[in-house]
Amino acid sequence: MSEDQVTETAASSSKGRPAKKDAKANIFARIALFVRQIIGELKKVVAPTRKELINYTLVVLVFVAIMMVIVSVLDIGFGTAVGWLFGGTGSTDS
Repeated sequence: MSEDQVTETAASSSKGRPAKKDAKANIFARIALFVRQIIGELKKVVAPTRKELINYTLVVLVFVAIMMVIVSVLDIGFGTAVGWLFGGTGSTDS
C-alpha cells in the first residue's frame, strides 16, 4: 500500500494544543494547578439526601449480614468436614 492510499487517522490529524516545551514547570505553579484541580473536582461532588443515605446504609448492613451468614455456614461446614476427615475428637491428651 502506498503512502497516498493510507488514510489519515484521528490521532495523526489532531489539531489540538501542541505539547508544552517545558515539561517541568515551577514547583509553585504545579502546586497551584493541583489545588485548582482539587477544587474543580470537589465542586462536582453531590452529597446524598437523608433518604438516600438511610437507604444506602440499610443496603450495606443487609449485605454484611448476609455475608456473615454465608461465611459462618462455610466455616462450620469446613470445620465439621475436617473433623470428620481426620477423625478428631477434639482432645489432645497424651
